[in-house]
Amino acid sequence: MSRKPEAIAKDVQETAATGRPPIDKWHPELSGDIDIRITRDGVWMYQGKPLGRESIARLFSTILRREEDGEHYLVTPVEKWRIKVEDTPLLAHSPQVTGQGREQVVSVTTNMGETLELGPDHPLTLDYYPDSDEPRPVVGVFHGVEARLVTNAWYELAKYATENPQNPDQVGIWSNGEFFNLGQGA
Repeated sequence: MSRKPEAIAKDVQETAATGRPPIDKWHPELSGDIDIRITRDGVWMYQGKPLGRESIARLFSTILRREEDGEHYLVTPVEKWRIKVEDTPLLAHSPQVTGQGREQVVSVTTNMGETLELGPDHPLTLDYYPDSDEPRPVVGVFHGVEARLVTNAWYELAKYATENPQNPDQVGIWSNGEFFNLGQGA
């Protein structure tokens, strides 16, 4: 049996009136699969159609986690629904850079309106799509969930690339005192 997104949203709103819900403390048994799919371009679909209200997708992004099995779940205190994610559930855009060098701080905004500072809590990693040279830069969000940098954001960050002090063949960016690899140098 599958619940409607509106019913799950109502339950979550009651438990998360302030801030991010404590989903790390919620461990219900699997309720089943719900026909929600997040497309590669960040659209939340329910039964093959975009979710009717953006506010529900935003709320769901706060109760989403990826578990050790690699699957994504919407989690409440009493329910756990498996959903499908084509790439990453969130997208990151609009990088903002303050400071310079090792003191530099880079922040990005997700398509759900949350601003994340790259650093130990939100690391930037670079992967590549299988059978392709296409980069797949992702930012760790919370609970195993990632946000993929959109192409424009990726190119914007490349403007701030510098050599890796430990490996001059690599280039990357500094944020919050950490160096994040963006690939091989020229």
